[in-house]
Amino acid sequence: MSETQSASGTEAPQGKAFESQRPEARKGETRRAVHESFIAILAITCILLHLALRYFVGAPRIAWLAPLYITLIVGGTPLVFSLARKVLAREFGSDLLAGISIVTSIFLGEYLVGCIVVLMLSGGTALEQFASRRASSVLDALARRMPQTAHRKFEEEVSDVRIDEITIGDCLVVFPHEICPVDGVVLEGHGRMNEAYLTGEPFEIAKTPGSEVLSGSVNGEAALTIRAEKLPVNSRYARIMQVMKETEQQRPQLRRLGDRLGAWYTPLALLVAIGAWVATGERHRFLAVLVVATPCPLLIAIPVAVIGAISLSARRGIIIRNPAILEQIDLCHTLIFDKTGTLTYGKPSLEEIRCAPGFQRDEVLRLAASLERYSKHPLSGAILAAAERDKVALEPAAEISERPGEGLRGIIGGHRVWITGRQKLPGQGIELLPTTSGLECLVSIDDKLAAVFRFRDAPRKDTRLFVDHLKPRHAVTRVMLVSGDRDEEVRYLAALAGIGEIRSSQSPEEKVAIVRAEASRQKTLFVGDGINDAPAMQAATVGVAFGLSNDVTSEAADAVILETSLGKIDELIHIGRRMRRIALESAVGGMALSVIGMAAAALGFLPPIAGAVGQEMIDLLAVMNAVRVALPFKALRDF
Repeated sequence: MSETQSASGTEAPQGKAFESQRPEARKGETRRAVHESFIAILAITCILLHLALRYFVGAPRIAWLAPLYITLIVGGTPLVFSLARKVLAREFGSDLLAGISIVTSIFLGEYLVGCIVVLMLSGGTALEQFASRRASSVLDALARRMPQTAHRKFEEEVSDVRIDEITIGDCLVVFPHEICPVDGVVLEGHGRMNEAYLTGEPFEIAKTPGSEVLSGSVNGEAALTIRAEKLPVNSRYARIMQVMKETEQQRPQLRRLGDRLGAWYTPLALLVAIGAWVATGERHRFLAVLVVATPCPLLIAIPVAVIGAISLSARRGIIIRNPAILEQIDLCHTLIFDKTGTLTYGKPSLEEIRCAPGFQRDEVLRLAASLERYSKHPLSGAILAAAERDKVALEPAAEISERPGEGLRGIIGGHRVWITGRQKLPGQGIELLPTTSGLECLVSIDDKLAAVFRFRDAPRKDTRLFVDHLKPRHAVTRVMLVSGDRDEEVRYLAALAGIGEIRSSQSPEEKVAIVRAEASRQKTLFVGDGINDAPAMQAATVGVAFGLSNDVTSEAADAVILETSLGKIDELIHIGRRMRRIALESAVGGMALSVIGMAAAALGFLPPIAGAVGQEMIDLLAVMNAVRVALPFKALRDF
């Protein structure tokens, strides 16, 4: 079954899911895009009709002026009234020049010039909306991927229901190769689910009664019966989409920079226009200066560049929650890393098994691995790898339970197995198993302490290369490792990674204090993946989270990297650098060309018509340059 098909087996209408879930603000933008496109088409049609009637047909004056009147009434009047309301509210934006140009052209009888300004603004807005929709294609793909219906089971009867009709506690059936519609828990069935779309890397995991399932994951060969634990709108996949939607609606700092540039540019253009009129006594020079000065590159190019960068990031597995960081991240000269899952793989290896009296290593490993095959805990992979290495035969679990903070429980071959931390495990004999200096978990079999497993989390292969390249390539002056782990483990990793500054055994409050102190000195980037990292991410200039496994961390982060790879951090820095450079090229370059045109118009070398046509060319160049952000031709990493 295609991934775009619904749970009922029929193809979901393309874009229907997205239309039903997109916010009202997005619908308003769509209506505005349609309206502006209509005005642009009307303007260009009327301009061409005017030229044909005037120069090729030789029609009477009233006939070839009529198309211009229509354009100014239908397209220019709403624009002028809108700008007038802004003026009354003391909002003097960059588009004020366009409104003054339209009014001036009417008073001077330069109706064609006024129509070209209307075309300039409406066409520019339509072009911006088109570029935005192209850049937002990743979000559309996310929405189309979700099924529109699910199979609800009630008293052995299965019926199809719409996604929005699902409630918490509903019993649902996920057929083979279907996409799971909600986060839930398996009630019946044994199989596997592919969660690659949520983790950023191929990740198939076995499912049995008691296993958690995530919305957006693809079911394997066996049908599974699950209980909905969250509403569809609150499930993992929906949260990814919501983050993308919220990102599109935020105005980044670079866009506000455009407003600041417009704040001085608008009065400058008015002064030049008035000066040219007063100095020469020619009213048409006033109009010519205003027409060529209309700062469409400033109004259009920067948003197009920002949305292009968001789209480029999403295609590379990076979700931008706060677009303002695209301007900031390349300016961060202090990088602070958490340890586990950030500079390490988050997949520790099993170093040692210490058994309690009466228990054998192979038997304990067999039971523990048989249970861990149903878990996504970072330590489960290490236990399974050790079992595979020792050629231990695994057994299926009769049932499992993995409640937050309590560890993993299950029944394997008639034995009650519990894998948890030292603080949670009751019973006698725990003092016989000494504490370890690194990661550990304890195994209880039939309510008796059986063994302690000791692990070590290996550093990523590219950690040293990544750290070494930060100073020469990104002007990073300080790299710090801040972790809540024991000092021995932190120093071991820091030595391998080439990091000189470390802070070990840090509480979340202490992490925040460290990050806040560094951020007060210079812009700081913090990278982490645990719940303890969320406060520190908010304290940093830019906070980046690995993965979406934790709600709190993902909400606190400015950007979320689905694939736990240091190379993605490098790509994000390069995307931010590229966006900032191209956005400023488009805005400042377009304004510079407009200033040259203003000078030419003020000196009488550029009549109003030529100025309007010239400004259209400047707009087109600026927007085409801004679109380049989403189309990189070079590698976005340099180590």
